[in-house]
Amino acid sequence: MQERRPSHRTLALALCACAGLLTPTLALAQAAAPAPAASQPASAKPAGPAPGKKPSSADILAASKPTDWRTVDPELALQMELPAGKVIIELASAFAPVHAANIVKLTRAGYFDGLAVIRSQENYVTQWGDAEEDDAKARRKPDTLAKAPVEFSRPLKGLKLSALPERDTWAAKVGFVDGWPVAVDPKKGRAWLTHCNSIVGAARGNEPDSSDGSGLYAIIGHAPRALDLNITTVGRVLQGMDKLSSLPRGTGALGFYEKAEERTPITRVRVLADIPEAERPRLQVLRTDTATWQAWLNSRRFRGGGWFVHEPSKVELCGALPPVRSAP
Repeated sequence: MQERRPSHRTLALALCACAGLLTPTLALAQAAAPAPAASQPASAKPAGPAPGKKPSSADILAASKPTDWRTVDPELALQMELPAGKVIIELASAFAPVHAANIVKLTRAGYFDGLAVIRSQENYVTQWGDAEEDDAKARRKPDTLAKAPVEFSRPLKGLKLSALPERDTWAAKVGFVDGWPVAVDPKKGRAWLTHCNSIVGAARGNEPDSSDGSGLYAIIGHAPRALDLNITTVGRVLQGMDKLSSLPRGTGALGFYEKAEERTPITRVRVLADIPEAERPRLQVLRTDTATWQAWLNSRRFRGGGWFVHEPSKVELCGALPPVRSAP
C-alpha cells in the first residue's frame, strides 16, 4: 500500500516549526564528517578600496570580463510560467542531487503543469504544488521518481569556498560556492545552502525524509536562517522573483489560500534545455572565485557616490547574492 504523504498544510507546519513559529523542533541526524576541504582564507577585516573615486557595483560589472561569468546549465534550470510572467529557477545539484533529479523528472513528465501557487505568507514563503496531494484526485507522479534521502547538508570536502571575512550569526563560516550562498561547520566537515531570499526549498512533513521535490517554496521575505539544516534547499530563483513576491497573501492559516479560485495557476514548467534554442533564456551568474567578485563585494562594503552618510564596511551573506544577467 502506498504511504499517504503529508498534506501541504502539514508541510507548512513543518516549515513554520523550523522557523521557530511553532513549538515542535525537528532533529537532524548528521552523517559522519569527512575532513574539511581547504577554503579561501578569510582576513580579519576586508581591505578597503584605494584612495580616490570608489567604483560602484554597476561600474564593477560594466568592467567585467566574459570569464567572470558562468553560464547556467540549461539541464539544471526551469522556466515556470505564471499568468504574470516567467520565473527562472536554477537547481543546486551539487547540494541536493536526488531532489534536483526528481524535480527535472517531474517537470519533464508535465507534473507541475496546471497545478498552482497554493500559499503566500507575508515576509516568509510562496509555495506551489498539488493542493490535492492527500486526496484521491492527487496528481500522479512518475514511476521513476526516486525516494529522496535527507539532503539538508553535504560534505565540505571537494567544495571551493570563497569565504566571507564577516562573522555570521548562524554558522562558523559562510561564503559562496559557484555563486551559491553556503554555510559551513568546519568541525563536522559539512556545508549547506542557506535560506536567503530567492532560495527554493522542497516542502516536507514531520519526517525529515518526506520531501521528494513535488512541493516547492521560495523565500520571499527576510532570510529565515532557522530553516537551515531542517529542510532541503534545491535551488535559487534567478529571474522573476517579483512574480512570486507580489502575489496576494493568503488569508488562511500560514498564508494558504482558502479558496481554489484564489490560487495562482501554473501554466506550465519546462526544463530550459527543452525550450527551443531561439526562445531559451540564457542566463549567467557572476563567478564567486574571481577578482571581479571581490571587487564587487568591496563595492557593497565601501559604497561609492555621495548618498551614503554612514559606510557599512561589511556585507552580509544573504545581502550579497551574486548578480545575474542575460548572456550577451
